[in-house]
Amino acid sequence: MCHSSLVDLTKQAPAGTQSTPEQRTLQRSWYWYDWACSAFVTATMTVLFGPYVTSLANKAACPTRPTDEECFTNLSVLGFSIPPGSLVPYTLTASTIISAFVLLFVGALADRSPRPTRLLGFFTLVGGVAATAMFFLEGDNWQLAIVLVIVANTSLGAALIIYSALMIRITPPDDRDRVSTVGWAMGYLGGGLMLAGALAFLLMHEKLGVSLSMTVRIIFAAGGIWWLLFGIIPVIALRNVPSAADASGKQPMFSGSFKQLKETFKELRGYPETMKFLVAYLFFNDGIQTVIAAAALYGALELKFDENQLFITILLVQFVAFLGAMLFGRMARTQGSQKLILLSLFLWTGVVCVAFFIPERAFGLWLVLSVGIGIVMGGSQSLSRSLFSHLVPKGRESEFFSLYQAMERGTSWFGTFVFGLVYQLFHSYRLSIVALVIFFVVGGLLLRAVDVRKGISDVGNHVPQVI
Repeated sequence: MCHSSLVDLTKQAPAGTQSTPEQRTLQRSWYWYDWACSAFVTATMTVLFGPYVTSLANKAACPTRPTDEECFTNLSVLGFSIPPGSLVPYTLTASTIISAFVLLFVGALADRSPRPTRLLGFFTLVGGVAATAMFFLEGDNWQLAIVLVIVANTSLGAALIIYSALMIRITPPDDRDRVSTVGWAMGYLGGGLMLAGALAFLLMHEKLGVSLSMTVRIIFAAGGIWWLLFGIIPVIALRNVPSAADASGKQPMFSGSFKQLKETFKELRGYPETMKFLVAYLFFNDGIQTVIAAAALYGALELKFDENQLFITILLVQFVAFLGAMLFGRMARTQGSQKLILLSLFLWTGVVCVAFFIPERAFGLWLVLSVGIGIVMGGSQSLSRSLFSHLVPKGRESEFFSLYQAMERGTSWFGTFVFGLVYQLFHSYRLSIVALVIFFVVGGLLLRAVDVRKGISDVGNHVPQVI
């Protein structure tokens, strides 16, 4: 009886209506995954991973160099000579290239699995354990950092494919902007609370007799444990929400997934507006994700802010982003998500240009800029997810979100590559950050060319009243 009622709930809800009370109950459980992974994304990847691993790489390349001097001796990584300052951006690039192949298969597999939340639980376990294992990063062990971040980022991307696809199955079209923005807002709030605790620990670590290195490593472990504990909530609560496996479940799940993946690429050519959106998203999301991933590196090494100042910055961004996501979600009811995403890209361009001119150690100006980042960050990311959900054919949610997720949550590849390459050529993070303007400009121009209403009709979905 339970399985039957959930099939009716997720597959037969009237198109274009608001959510039913039963759907809202499922959505409240669904929100917790954004809360769960936010600690790893914010405390680990956004704030501490870049500066900390760069310090490990500097120590390995220049073991006798004073900590406050820049190291110009290169590391040897798989036969390539790389400066320590470019190691983290290049690692994020490698992480995305690897995950791009893995995530595409995961999407096809998830759509064929009768219980996709089991896969959600599996990737949560693998990613959470890898994130927790970052506790063991010490000395000059940058090699372990590369392995763990690739495993954790790939697992996070795989989990978010399934997570995003579940939103479609428990949310009617006219309600997706609200649900997507509330989910993002929950993530910012959870990440903000985790950061507040981490900041308090950083401020008190000397009084507690804990070294700075050990403090950072404990925060790494706490982020992974947070992901594991809160990730259990949606895994259990949504366990009976079915996938689209009944539409193609006669073929073996694994071998059939490869065939289905090949069909997805063929089918994508028949949906030109969906393809145009993905290309636009490739560019502007690369810019957004690279700014987020490189902000701590830029603040620490170019503007000379310490760890406490960086935590205060990201903490401010998290809580402002919570309000920004809710604001953009409310505005989308009357303005439409495409128009608001374009507005956010214009503001992102301004943010990057202002960042280029901020003087060294000008922490007050940095905080003002951070407020601007927080406002546009929540809206641009949450509305991109909900807008894309309308451009996905029914029954192929996970497959199409695997294309989307390959470019999501800190897994951008071209942006981090450009950031690292510009630094390698000019040894200036200012030039690296301003080079990202091109991603927002090109992405915005491509997004303007997408006929969203036609794209929604092409895939056979209900066209919301405001889009």
